[in-house]
Amino acid sequence: MNDTVDKLVIFLAKRDGIDKLVKTFQYVSKLANWRMEATHPDMAKKFKNWEVSSGLSRKAFRTGRFLTGLNLLRRNPGSNLTLRLLAIPANAGEMIYFFFDHFTWLARIGTINPDLARKMSFISAFGEAVGYVFFIIADFLLIKEGIKKERKIRRIFEEEEDEEKEEKEKKANDEVKKIRVDRVMRLMAVAANIADFIIALADIEPNPFCNHAVTLGISGLVSAWSGWYRNWPS
Repeated sequence: MNDTVDKLVIFLAKRDGIDKLVKTFQYVSKLANWRMEATHPDMAKKFKNWEVSSGLSRKAFRTGRFLTGLNLLRRNPGSNLTLRLLAIPANAGEMIYFFFDHFTWLARIGTINPDLARKMSFISAFGEAVGYVFFIIADFLLIKEGIKKERKIRRIFEEEEDEEKEEKEKKANDEVKKIRVDRVMRLMAVAANIADFIIALADIEPNPFCNHAVTLGISGLVSAWSGWYRNWPS
């Protein structure tokens, strides 16, 4: 119990941890509002207010976050040329998303012209969607690379026959475990990015499927809980 509390404290001390918690509030309240709108309008209105408040607070809390993408663009680490090239539009898209999200927030709270909210939201969502496409491609390439590496480790180990085989087996198993953990984390990232891509599409090109409360609610929770899993202390 104490270990869980300690991990929760560490999780909520992170910017991403708070964001995922508030995102959960936002999309649970969206689903609750949709469910109660016809039968309990007063209660539905309260959930709607909670949804809007959570969404705006997340935007405020992300102030300055576009600098993370700028920093990653500047550093662009890694020896794999393909992944380095994919990182450019991925991080640039994310940077555009967070930067213009500031103006969406300011417009929606009335600090700047409220009429700008729709335009700023479109630009932000467009950058977000572009970024997610390249992040997803990069993650799938890294997953594929990890699978190849895992097979290579097992093949090399099976071919070796010496007195130190037991010790090498332990090292091989540890390496495979790390690869599998990384694969799970990347699959969680892919799930979150696909879910957020659907939410971005609802802003870019409104349509009955993407803009339905259930689609948005489930997508938001998939994104929030995938991020929760990735950020939870090990």
